[in-house]
Amino acid sequence: MSINTTQFKHVSYLWDEAKAAELAGDEVALLIYRSNLLGADLRLTNYGGGNTSCKVTSKDPLTGQNTEVMWVKGSGGDLGTLKKSGLAALYVDRLRSLKNIYRGVEHEDEMVELFNHCIFDLSSKAPSIDTPLHGFLPFAHIDHLHPDAAIAIAAAKDGKQITQDLFGGTIGWVEWKKPGFELGLQLKACLDANPGIRGIMLGSHGLFTWGDTAYESYINTLEVIEKCAEYLEQNYGKKGPVFGGQKIESLDETGRKAQAAKLAPILRGFTSSKTLMIGHFTDDTRVLEFINSNDLDRLAPLGTSCPDHFLRTKISPLVLDLAPNEDLSDVAAIKERLAPAFEAYRKMYTEYYETCKHPDSPAIRDTNPVIILYPGVGLFSFSKDKQTARVAAEFYTNAINVMKGAEAVSEYTSLPRQEAFNIEYWLLEEAKLQRMPKPKALSGRIALITGSAGGIGKAIAKKFVAEGAVVILNDMNAERLESAGEEFKTQFGKDSYATAVMDVTKEDQILAAMDTAALAFGGVDIIVNNAGLSISKTIADHTEKDWDLLYDVLVKGQFFVTQAAVAVMKKQAVGGDIINIVSKNALVSGPNNAGYGSAKAAQLHLSRLNAAELGADKIRVNVVNPDAVISDSNIWAGGWAEGRAKAYGITVAELPAYYAKRTLLNEIILPDDIANACFAFTGGLLGKSTGNVLNVDGGVAMGFVR
Repeated sequence: MSINTTQFKHVSYLWDEAKAAELAGDEVALLIYRSNLLGADLRLTNYGGGNTSCKVTSKDPLTGQNTEVMWVKGSGGDLGTLKKSGLAALYVDRLRSLKNIYRGVEHEDEMVELFNHCIFDLSSKAPSIDTPLHGFLPFAHIDHLHPDAAIAIAAAKDGKQITQDLFGGTIGWVEWKKPGFELGLQLKACLDANPGIRGIMLGSHGLFTWGDTAYESYINTLEVIEKCAEYLEQNYGKKGPVFGGQKIESLDETGRKAQAAKLAPILRGFTSSKTLMIGHFTDDTRVLEFINSNDLDRLAPLGTSCPDHFLRTKISPLVLDLAPNEDLSDVAAIKERLAPAFEAYRKMYTEYYETCKHPDSPAIRDTNPVIILYPGVGLFSFSKDKQTARVAAEFYTNAINVMKGAEAVSEYTSLPRQEAFNIEYWLLEEAKLQRMPKPKALSGRIALITGSAGGIGKAIAKKFVAEGAVVILNDMNAERLESAGEEFKTQFGKDSYATAVMDVTKEDQILAAMDTAALAFGGVDIIVNNAGLSISKTIADHTEKDWDLLYDVLVKGQFFVTQAAVAVMKKQAVGGDIINIVSKNALVSGPNNAGYGSAKAAQLHLSRLNAAELGADKIRVNVVNPDAVISDSNIWAGGWAEGRAKAYGITVAELPAYYAKRTLLNEIILPDDIANACFAFTGGLLGKSTGNVLNVDGGVAMGFVR
């Protein structure tokens, strides 16, 4: 097998003959392999978009006879990460026999439940709405994708004629129809009317291509998309400048990031009026070309065409009326400027719903925008979690590519409002939403835990991510921080965290970490002041350097991190949590502990003072008092363990047992115990609690607050 891979400039040829040879004879394995390759190129289809299939002959477990079985991507899932467990397997003859009981397009949704009667492999994934689109076509391997280049033609005003001329009749055309049983029948009718075609373009939607083998289907798909992309490239500029030419200039990259970091928490506050949202920011060059153009005001309100794009980006974006270099320092004034725009968007969306709704439509959803465009700066997206927000931005970038291509060769057309509504509020789509897992306790929350590359801080960060939050990992040790980041990526995925090198004694690093939180997620909701160190010396041995270091890290560090975080929280105006990891030493007197113990006492009272001041802003400030958390903790470095052992007249090895025995519960305290205490304050059950101290020390009577 050989192919001239140099012909592909606009798509990625990723087929590995050796890898494919290992899978020879297993058509389902080759389907998965092909799907993963297609899903790896976002120019072909975005996350969760598209579906693929193959048809094989298998032995029917009920009759022992050979029967044709279709394996097709099931409901949900993503081509790039597809596994066999994500496929649905159906009897082809049973699926096609459903035509005999089909009552017409008004009743096509009832067919979805009947797909279950066609299932061959009972352990396979639930069939998706696109199942009949593959089932009614006779080909062994089929790809249905949403490539930008193909959709640009499919969404063009005269896309049908362009398709005919470009492919000489070898690609069919089916006008826009939402996915379902009827569209499957229309695909078959198109094929019957045009025997010998190599694919079908779906108006405003996407592309169907096929082949007799997995490789033939893969190559056919790449060749068709490559030809579409090449055609678009040849036409850019022929009708005039792209998007009508540049209207405004972008700030430089540093300026864009700085401006976005200042504005993101304000936007997050507006978009979180119903549900707390997580944000994403991009200043991708393709985005900047669009948002800085003369055609922005004409094209942006049209919205997207492809259903996959539309479902994730909403009916249209909100375009901000702010200059790129707008002074954002007066937060109240900026909020006053932006409030009418958000109100107008919510009103527009409500009117769209009221105008298009059906008697059985689901209740109106969040009326806030998902995509927000800031000319000269970039694109913000907001959704229930980081992955969904990031994917929404990626889909809108795809939509920009589609508009660019369609405008180059014709005129871009979006879905009519009623058709868009019928997709967004489709009862089948609503049922899919209802099946999704309920939000976790910290879903939508953004947490920054100081010193979170190890020990107590990392345990807290892991607990928060496991409960639905995203976190900003930080540490003054860059190598330790990088290692923690890799650990979180492996355990929780890339969308669970961001990293920032931060020394809590350095204001510029604190502010940079807050900017990281704003750019990565939109702001911050939870601060855990955990970074610390300990020095155990007699009064005589304590130096000024020791004293200053303790107070700089523990007291000033806590204060200045809190100060910077509160500024972000007030921009958001959705409240927040500040938890200070203090110590039982804030309350208990002991030998060789003047500097550390008094600094901890200052931390404790500073927490009370902050709680008293910030309550009006719904920002809660609480304290967790640990004791003797030895596992993986920096606090035991630098001679502290030796100092405490000496003070108690024991060896370092005897410290854990010594600390456990002196507690009322006779328990060793672990980082996870502190993490659980932090979650207790932030998980929702103590939302009306502030100014409190929670001891996690196994029970030290001298440390009782009252």
